[in-house]
Amino acid sequence: MNGRSAALAAWQRLCRVPGGKWLFSRIVCRKAPYFASIRPRIIELRPGRAEVRIRKRHAVLNHLGGMHAIAMCNMAELAGGMVTDVTIPDTHRWIPKGMTVRYLQKASTDLRAVAELEFLPAVGDSAEIPVTVDVFDADGEAVCRAVIRMWLSRKPGKPAA
Repeated sequence: MNGRSAALAAWQRLCRVPGGKWLFSRIVCRKAPYFASIRPRIIELRPGRAEVRIRKRHAVLNHLGGMHAIAMCNMAELAGGMVTDVTIPDTHRWIPKGMTVRYLQKASTDLRAVAELEFLPAVGDSAEIPVTVDVFDADGEAVCRAVIRMWLSRKPGKPAA
């Protein structure tokens, strides 16, 4: 990473103060309002890893009383986007290009999504990278796995390193 992302800098300031993780999560939802529908709480954020949690509540349930599939996709995209943002070089930006999702079992509890980006290939002007996000229930059982194809491209006005 050539420099610290703005999101990582804000996280590092806020995560240390009481209520800071909650505030950071709200700031992210103001920047990308659709995420607010699941009321996420970002628990961990560092290059290579992001963890997001959501609570089981009526607004994110399906007709069978389990967590809605799209709520899980939403939290996976948030976790995947956050880990991508704080891991890629600050000369680049990202956008999800596609997502493959496997629902492994019914999700009936609060959920935790973990995105890890252990290997970052050399990034020229643009590249596509897969980001895997695993979603776990309160018992630690995997309930969903998403692989998000992130498109990385150089930010306008950012020269090659």
